[in-house]
Amino acid sequence: MENILIGLVMMAAGILCLLLYFLPAIISFKREHEYRWAIFAINLFVGWSFIGWVVALVWAVMPKGKLS
Repeated sequence: MENILIGLVMMAAGILCLLLYFLPAIISFKREHEYRWAIFAINLFVGWSFIGWVVALVWAVMPKGKLS
């Protein structure tokens, strides 16, 4: 029983980490950002470096039309 509980906690932690990692992409898709696929690509490929993740997050929360 203890192993099942540990497994469930580990799965929940993994899902939470994935959601946190993809937070910039999730925000950009929710806001229907014009560059949501570019933000997703940056988040996916460069997000592992903290700077890439912050760049994607800042871009995702920028007001619409600021870069165009």
